[in-house]
Amino acid sequence: MDFTEEQIERYSRHIILPEVGGRGQAKLLKSKVFVLGAGGLGSPSLLYLAAAGVGTIGIADGDCVDMSNLQRQVIHNTDTVGKPKVHSAAATINKLNPDVNVVPFHGRLTVDNIREIIRDYDVVLDGSDNFPTRFLMNDAAFFENKPLVSGSMFRFDGQVSIFHPAKGYPCYRCLYPEPPPKGLVPSCQEAGVLGALAGVIGVLQAVETVKQVLGIGESLAGHLMIFDALKMTFRKVKVRKDPECALCGENPTITELKQYEEQACEFKAATCES
Repeated sequence: MDFTEEQIERYSRHIILPEVGGRGQAKLLKSKVFVLGAGGLGSPSLLYLAAAGVGTIGIADGDCVDMSNLQRQVIHNTDTVGKPKVHSAAATINKLNPDVNVVPFHGRLTVDNIREIIRDYDVVLDGSDNFPTRFLMNDAAFFENKPLVSGSMFRFDGQVSIFHPAKGYPCYRCLYPEPPPKGLVPSCQEAGVLGALAGVIGVLQAVETVKQVLGIGESLAGHLMIFDALKMTFRKVKVRKDPECALCGENPTITELKQYEEQACEFKAATCES
């Protein structure tokens, strides 16, 4: 791939890295990453994926920008309050890096559309904020053989991992077999969340995604990174593939997608300002 002079300057700090180089940057520019959610986790992930030169970024979010989002959702701004998050995010990305082709999807992902939507992407990044959507994305990524870069946060704690059963690693259900009962886990509106925590977890997701595209380093596949913002500690624990997992185990009982009841506080279909 031939780079323009502007691209050589823009990606120079990547190109001089022996682990990336021109070939790696060309690979990034040809790559396709799908990001579920343009909220707290999706915002920093999207910014750094775009800055890295990921060629095509798909964004799915059915919500609109709310003033309360701006405490952590740094891809949006006061002027885009009331607008669809996917369009606000796309506008920011276009200003940051015109090399990136943004494919927005303003709507709700369901068992009927999710597999077709993610099918052409190399990596899937889950920045959703509720268990039903997480399980739907995990199952869809499994059936489409896509590596799933998962992140989550609650109050002052965050977690990051990569789930990729096709490569012999666990899936999300190996860790959490079923969503918790409705009402058991407080929503972000009820429990709150440290705004900067979203930046830490979202950026870690972007790092793992870039490494996945480039095929460099050691990934978090088979491990769970746990971050405690109050204690400022990172803890990496091993996650084993469950041979009895209902999805990726030896005798699976889940053979098609299942739609759980949504409990989202940031990812929902909504009518926004035009």
